[in-house]
Amino acid sequence: MENLYKMSTQNQTIQLLNISTNDLTILINEGIKSGLMELKKTLNTESLESPHLTRRETAKFFGVSLNCLNDWTNKGILKSYKVGQRAYFKRSELLQVMFNQSKTA
Repeated sequence: MENLYKMSTQNQTIQLLNISTNDLTILINEGIKSGLMELKKTLNTESLESPHLTRRETAKFFGVSLNCLNDWTNKGILKSYKVGQRAYFKRSELLQVMFNQSKTA
C-alpha cells in the first residue's frame, strides 16, 4: 500500500495512483488518527497552562480577530468572565464550544 500514493510536502498535495476504496479508507483513517493524537498531545500540554485565557489569547486560540470574539461573546456563543476591566474565558468552555459539545459556553 505504500506505493499507491505520492505526497509532496512542498505543495501539500497527494496524488492517488490506482488505489482501492478500501486502501483509501485505511489511509484516511490513519491520517485522522495521527491528527487526533497530535491534538491530544497539544491539549494535554495546554492543560498544564492557566485555566483562563485573555481576550487576545482566546482570539488566537480560535484564529479569529478580537472583533469576531466580541461578536461571539455578544451572541452568547462564548461566555466571558469580567475581573475589573478585563475579560477572561475558561479554557474548558472554549474546548466545549470548539468541539461543539454544547451550543453555548
